[in-house]
Amino acid sequence: MDMSGSAVDAASGKTATAGAGSRRPADEAIAADARALSEQLKAMRDRLFAPTATKTLRSFTSGEAARLIGVSDGYLRQLSLAGEGPQPDTGIGGRRSYSLSDINALRRHLAEQALAKGNAAKARGYVNWRDGTRGEHLQVISVTNFKGGSGKTTSSVHLAQYLALTGHRVLAVDLDPQASLSALFGYQPELDLTGNDTLYGAIRYDAEARPLKEIIRKTYFDGLDLVPGNLELQEFEHTTPQALSARQNGADAGPLFFARVQAALASVADDYDVVVIDCPPQLGYLTLSALCASTSVIVTVHPQMLDVASMNQFLYMTSDLLSVVREAGGELNFDFLRYLVTRFEPNDGPQAQIVGFMRSLFGDRVLTSAMVKSTAISDAGLTKQTLYEVGRENFTRATYDRAIESLNAVNGEIEALIHAAWGR
Repeated sequence: MDMSGSAVDAASGKTATAGAGSRRPADEAIAADARALSEQLKAMRDRLFAPTATKTLRSFTSGEAARLIGVSDGYLRQLSLAGEGPQPDTGIGGRRSYSLSDINALRRHLAEQALAKGNAAKARGYVNWRDGTRGEHLQVISVTNFKGGSGKTTSSVHLAQYLALTGHRVLAVDLDPQASLSALFGYQPELDLTGNDTLYGAIRYDAEARPLKEIIRKTYFDGLDLVPGNLELQEFEHTTPQALSARQNGADAGPLFFARVQAALASVADDYDVVVIDCPPQLGYLTLSALCASTSVIVTVHPQMLDVASMNQFLYMTSDLLSVVREAGGELNFDFLRYLVTRFEPNDGPQAQIVGFMRSLFGDRVLTSAMVKSTAISDAGLTKQTLYEVGRENFTRATYDRAIESLNAVNGEIEALIHAAWGR
């Protein structure tokens, strides 16, 4: 290919001479690429999620539903035959299937039955909602690291969905201006968000701030809501220094920056058991605010030496900045802080050495389970889906089973930490 004389105009398709006088300004060329990519992403979404271009969650087999609820498939069949609780859809050969809302309704039905018999412990086993009267506080988990490619968003979305599948009321918060978490939930930020409808809308300093409850959106996962993200989140990094300067000059701009996310989440605390925050890959005011609002923190790390070295700098910087916040009155008392090994290849000797090195340093602060690198997870991501959304029949069984076992082990370990923080 001869690249010396001409280039194709990304917007018009016309060929332009490569002379300096005919070159497009960089901002226009980049904007044209952005528009072209946006149009293709929209077309892809329309094809994948037709006719409404919105995502839906698959139904679950009776066996899957039984495992999620914690009963036998035979018992579910008995309930169905007796007409108790929501009735499943029946397909070819009498195969029963349940939606996630059906599963949650069954959980509540069984819990009510257990309570009627005076068995509160059994009822709690069906419905995982926290009990505020027993001092079970809202659990806010920030998933963070400022090294790209550490699996932060993948970990966040699978954790949020796992907790919803296991009967918790979950709020997922996309705090990353790149909005990868929102994309996995079917949103295309530049098309679906019009402005002031990210967390920034609830934590901004001016009169346009609005209640978080108005910003939260339902998702196709029953029991899982979303605060989407987009580029407007970056405004918080610009307006916070101005607000701090105004405060020094005597102006009252409300809570300091590190308390604003916490205050916004407190306004909806009664509606949720767990909040999962996908932090941006940088240590700015957004990430600091999320950490100050958190009751727990998950730090994702890819087991490569450069990533571990990067995490070391992240920890130093986080410690220095949080100490300043604490001196300014911020409360920093985590129920747990854990390191999650991601994209782990068990047969890779150097990776295994690095994981062993981390365990020798941090002990049980490194989660026992690791998120293995899997083609199943990346293949699901091609259609903006997670492994919890895609059925086993779409993969080689061994590949799917290995990946889902890894995800469930990691998320089950985090769920146990949440319940321990609640005193269960």
